[in-house]
Amino acid sequence: MNTITEKQTLQVRVRDWVEQSKVQRFIMTLIVINAIILGLETEAAVMASYGEILIAVDHVILSVFVVEILLRIFAHRLAFFRDPWSIFDFIVVGIALVPASGPFAVLRALRVLRVLRILTIVPSMRRVVGALLASIPGLGSIALVLMLIYYVFAVIATNLFGATFPQWFGSIGESLYSLFQIMTLESWSMGIVRPLMEVHPNAWIFFVTFILIATFTMLNLFIAIIVNAMNSFTEQETRETRDTVIEARDHIEKDLHHEVAALRSEIAQLRDLLRARAD
Repeated sequence: MNTITEKQTLQVRVRDWVEQSKVQRFIMTLIVINAIILGLETEAAVMASYGEILIAVDHVILSVFVVEILLRIFAHRLAFFRDPWSIFDFIVVGIALVPASGPFAVLRALRVLRVLRILTIVPSMRRVVGALLASIPGLGSIALVLMLIYYVFAVIATNLFGATFPQWFGSIGESLYSLFQIMTLESWSMGIVRPLMEVHPNAWIFFVTFILIATFTMLNLFIAIIVNAMNSFTEQETRETRDTVIEARDHIEKDLHHEVAALRSEIAQLRDLLRARAD
């Protein structure tokens, strides 16, 4: 029984130590340094002069990451694998431990994913990612509507302009790509529409209508859904924080009431004892 209690106490101490702010700031600093090193490793001149030092520092930082993950697993046990952010950290660090040779050589490029660990440390970034994930169902619906609009306009564009401008609208695939370029507003006027208007003077009606629907309406709906999801996520987090504070306050008040009641009982007992002695 004492062994179990000591083990639980050690787990709590390890958890408190790992989660304290100065340790998290140290890990975040190492993540930034590691990101800089990974960028420098892409420069042949830098690697020729300082390659061994950079690789050694990278290995030291990776070792610190591994130790941190192991401490968190020891502190949280199975609860560690129920937290999506912890699983993300585990996978990112685990990829770096796979030998980057043979069929796993492609994993060497994935080492840069370690930079994304900063998302799990900075609460504001974590809220943004959480809001983005929460907005996926709404974004999926908008994406389906946008794909339907794309398809309709691609079919129309292929029928209208495919014969005269097959390089842009000769098939459904080419029309979809050209419409995507137009949606991004990249060289859409001088590069595509004005040459078309030399043959089809009224082509601007089609493309202006497409831009108004696809760019100014549908993409703004994407932004609106993301903003709404972020607001909902923030409100939920605020409610949870408020509920936690209220629960803690109620717990403190209840403890105070018990202590006051206990003190009153002790005072009453002392008063009765003094009266009994006086009598």
